[in-house]
Amino acid sequence: MATDRPVVVYPPDEDGGRRIRIDGQIAGRAFSVRDVAAFIQEAGLQSFDEMDVVRTGLIEWRGGGPEMWEH
Repeated sequence: MATDRPVVVYPPDEDGGRRIRIDGQIAGRAFSVRDVAAFIQEAGLQSFDEMDVVRTGLIEWRGGGPEMWEH
């Protein structure tokens, strides 16, 4: 991953999904911290888990942190 904060998690949409961007590319929509971890694992950090998602500085959370999943 290329930048200081290569993962951006956008605000929840009306369905509770949050768009995920990794290294400038849209990776998909997440509906939980587990989903965010799965996208990061697919991007190459296989050992990343839910606790890493909550604690890491690699993620820029927009519209609320890892506890926000409702619009």
